[in-house]
Amino acid sequence: MSGQLQLSVVNVYKGAYIIFEGKPSNGKFFIIKKGTVEVSRNDASVVETLNPGDFFGVISAMSNRKYIETVIAQTDVSLIVVNKNQFPILIQKNTPIAMKIILSFSKRLRELDKSIAELSTESRTTSIEDVVNLYNIGDYYYQQKQYNQAFYAFSKFVQHCENNDFVSKAKEILSEIKDKAHDQFEYLNPKADDFKRVYKDNTMICCEHEPGNELFIIQEGQIKITKVIQNKEVLLAVLKEGDIFGEMALIENKPRSASAIAFGTTKVMAVNKNNFEAMISNQPQLVARLISLLAERTWVVYRQLTNLTKTDLQARFYDMLLIQIEKEKVDIYPKDSYTFNFGPKELITMVGVDQTVGKEYINEIFKKDKFSLKDGKIHLSEIDELIKINNYYTKVDELKRRDRSK
Repeated sequence: MSGQLQLSVVNVYKGAYIIFEGKPSNGKFFIIKKGTVEVSRNDASVVETLNPGDFFGVISAMSNRKYIETVIAQTDVSLIVVNKNQFPILIQKNTPIAMKIILSFSKRLRELDKSIAELSTESRTTSIEDVVNLYNIGDYYYQQKQYNQAFYAFSKFVQHCENNDFVSKAKEILSEIKDKAHDQFEYLNPKADDFKRVYKDNTMICCEHEPGNELFIIQEGQIKITKVIQNKEVLLAVLKEGDIFGEMALIENKPRSASAIAFGTTKVMAVNKNNFEAMISNQPQLVARLISLLAERTWVVYRQLTNLTKTDLQARFYDMLLIQIEKEKVDIYPKDSYTFNFGPKELITMVGVDQTVGKEYINEIFKKDKFSLKDGKIHLSEIDELIKINNYYTKVDELKRRDRSK
């Protein structure tokens, strides 16, 4: 790759605001050359201090979103300003910084996933990322009669926990459901050199809690990213062609933090540890793409967290619909229509409530004439109507928060 790296340095006095939450990033992020800064967010009480070599604004710059943090100079600081279009050149000339950013995103996403789990279950505890928990995942899907997923999870449990007391029970269930999960059987142990794979609809690619040594790039189709939390399956994201998943297990050598399930026939390319390290050195454009996707995913998780903090459940349903539109970066014009790529059941799963409870709120949505079903998918005849509804609920929620704080 050719090109001249063009970076600029700005100096900021102590106490000055460097970026503001909610303001456009214009594709710029910052690396601290000298001094320290303080990072805060409106939805969090935690204040973080960053030092030389640290960076901020990457999530917003690489995902073309507004800044999600406010940064103030704690001392006089010198900052290196990086434009998004310069990032591949920066990677080529300084590969360690790419790895540092990827690792920071990976760590942040795990922390955010745990925060979502806590808020989703109204609990202070989170699920332990332990391979033994594969049995619990298998049992959940078995009880739900989702046999492909149950077969995969139980098989991985037997493979990794051969001395566990529940292995015999897992084997009994595997024998019972084998014929019902014939689509899953061929995907249990792909060959190490089989980098291009095709998965049938509703087959599991990887399961939360299992060890991981590959990341995946979607070449065709879609993938559902899910997590089982207190006996409920929560849909974290629906990924599409060009998206990357599974990178956190590969980068951090930790168990999978979520499951990936084919949503229709899907083709993926698998990248193992050796190929990944070569990719960083030799394919800076692809690494920049990975970081952009991680930035986008982190931004979405931040939005999910703000959704979970809303006090009104109906408000959360409307806000979750808006999040999906924001994810697609849809240009919104008055009277424009939009059809989501999911139906009511998936929306309920995204919000993370019981299907029976969720149906009551779905029914309220469809009482409004702007909402309907189109081929099983949620259809909105006027996008700007959703924005008006969401703005109303946001104001009501803010008033409730103020009343509670008095």
